[in-house]
Amino acid sequence: MDVLLDNLDLYVGGFAGTIGLFVVAAIGSLLLGTLVAGMRVSPVPALRAFGTGYVTILRNTPLTLVLFFFAFAYPRLELVQLSFFALASVGLILYTAAFVCEVVRSGINTVPVGQAEASRALGFTFTQTLGQVVLPQAVRATVPPMTNIQIALLKNTTIASGFSVFQAGGIYQNLSERGYNVLVGLLWVALIFVILVAPLTWMQRRLDARWGVAR
Repeated sequence: MDVLLDNLDLYVGGFAGTIGLFVVAAIGSLLLGTLVAGMRVSPVPALRAFGTGYVTILRNTPLTLVLFFFAFAYPRLELVQLSFFALASVGLILYTAAFVCEVVRSGINTVPVGQAEASRALGFTFTQTLGQVVLPQAVRATVPPMTNIQIALLKNTTIASGFSVFQAGGIYQNLSERGYNVLVGLLWVALIFVILVAPLTWMQRRLDARWGVAR
């Protein structure tokens, strides 16, 4: 307990960075992943090819390499100058969106084909069919796997500590410099992560039970 109380400033600052990075990356990856999923089921061949290529490349690239690119290679391109936090957010969004895309696409595939055919018969465009008919029904099937992806994203934020983004993953370095027991400090980090994951798991079970009955 002394390790936690004596270094409360480190834990508060570190997990504030973790939560901030998680929220930004979660929202961004949900939006981008849904967009790419729409491309993957699009009737336009070029969009389908782009979506497939995006998912194939990002899903098979280690997250460390993605963050390494944004931390060291991107600044050399001399484009828009961004903070390490912003670069880490972009890297996590691009990486996680590939997994979100596949979950959304799987959810889309659970919707009966007749739903889309009926909407097209009524004169709906592809975008209207996807946004107003298919996706609202697909959401129910995506809750459990989507929650798992968000939990993985929360834990993946710790990798950003190796690229000058101070958050929970970097607490142990400061504890070592201050002369505290690093093992005990890491056990507190693990416990706090469990506490952060608990609400996501609870939300998943509530939504799954509610929509499971609705189905």
